[in-house]
Amino acid sequence: MSLRLQNLTVDCRDPELVGRFWSAALQLSLQGPQDSEWWLELGGDSPDMLFLSVPETKSVKNRVHLDLRPDDQEAEVSRLTSLGASRIDIGQGEVTWIVMADPEGNEFCVLQPR
Repeated sequence: MSLRLQNLTVDCRDPELVGRFWSAALQLSLQGPQDSEWWLELGGDSPDMLFLSVPETKSVKNRVHLDLRPDDQEAEVSRLTSLGASRIDIGQGEVTWIVMADPEGNEFCVLQPR
């Protein structure tokens, strides 16, 4: 028996809004809607990123999040902010990465270049 990771799912009040943010952030075409779902195809053997409608708003810190590695951390943070993300403090203290949130508050990190 084989097992494949199909989707990284992001619960959203407005899947199109969040999907459009991540589409612009990752420079990938937003797919959908199909059955009120929107998604990004990351390519190759990577799972899709699925934006799924849920009735509740986000209320606590994510237990799973994305780490993004740009060529230029500050430039990428500025670009993501212009797309609707915000810098946030979740108590991370002095670290080399920058914690941000998408338009619905889902946390992600922007790492330093390698």
